[in-house]
Amino acid sequence: MSVKLSSKMYFGLIVLAVVVALGAVRYISALKPTMQMSQTVEVKAMQVMKQDITTNYDFVGQVKSKNEIKVMSKVSGNIVEKMVNGGDTVYKGQPLFRIDNKQYRSAVNSARATLGKSQATLNNTQKDVERYRQLAAINGVAQQTLDAQIAQAEEDAAEVEANRANLQQAQEDEQDTLILSPVDGRIDLNDLSLGDYVTAGSTKLATLSSVDPLWVQFSMSENEYLDLVHLGNGTLPSGFKENLKLILSNGSEYPLLGHIEQIDKGITDAAGTITIKASFDNPQNILMPGMFAKIVAPGGLHQGALLIPQRAVTKLLNKTFVSVVTDDNKAESRIVTLGEKAGNLWIVKDGLTINDRIIVEGINKVKDGSALSVIMVQPDELQIPAKQ
Repeated sequence: MSVKLSSKMYFGLIVLAVVVALGAVRYISALKPTMQMSQTVEVKAMQVMKQDITTNYDFVGQVKSKNEIKVMSKVSGNIVEKMVNGGDTVYKGQPLFRIDNKQYRSAVNSARATLGKSQATLNNTQKDVERYRQLAAINGVAQQTLDAQIAQAEEDAAEVEANRANLQQAQEDEQDTLILSPVDGRIDLNDLSLGDYVTAGSTKLATLSSVDPLWVQFSMSENEYLDLVHLGNGTLPSGFKENLKLILSNGSEYPLLGHIEQIDKGITDAAGTITIKASFDNPQNILMPGMFAKIVAPGGLHQGALLIPQRAVTKLLNKTFVSVVTDDNKAESRIVTLGEKAGNLWIVKDGLTINDRIIVEGINKVKDGSALSVIMVQPDELQIPAKQ
């Protein structure tokens, strides 16, 4: 059985549908602010800082000995005594090795005997010269005989001097069987054992490294060098050259300051850097050749520098970005040009002003245009020093 609807019933249904639609629109409109609030990203931001600041330059360096000396024997022979162990600290004149000296002592005795014999011959010749001179005065011998005897005496005297030199050489050779340290320093490990034969001027017995003072060698980029030379009006600033700090690999600061002692003659072709050697006193032998350490050198004073924390910076494809909070609390990615580091801060050369707010926490959660719920923080809340 079919049911026929009257015109009044159709009209009522239409009115009901309109009322339901209006209610749905109002409900969605009421939800919109809540939905928008739930889409905002909570971040922490801080104002760009502006202040006078002194920067430092950091370089990775390696400790090197000022003198690396190969210890060799001046005489050949078998090692009969070792007075030191590898790694020992030794001092100038300290005995290191002894070579068998029996043959050299025999050479000394032989040279001494030869010298004594030649001296006796010379004495006799000189007495004959004196007798011939007296006889020649009374025409007892010919002048030619006297001249011949004088020449013989001169020849014998030369023989004495040659034998005296031979004796001195033999004595020096015998003395050189005891090998002494030429400098203060630390001796390296070596593989020589008692009984090993060494050849004069050829066999390396050990290597000595001087340890006080020492060099710390580091490299500086061409741009860093140019910046420093600009600050120093054509040369490295005196404050940079004379007040170098050294941070050891365990993070401790070396108690003594160093100074630059040598600068390479030019820039290396491959790395584009210049090599520098700084001298550090090492009276307590804390430093050892081969150690790595960080050189901290004072830079220049930057007046009114704009500063941001290092944590606010993102680097991508050779460009540097920060996320800025716009006036309507949205995220905006901005390219910036950075200068030098100052502790855990960057000096900003271009891209920001003192009025900008930058995101310091929550950077990875935002994109360009993201709505933000911003909590402003102060430098001390991020453990950033207010002044440098």
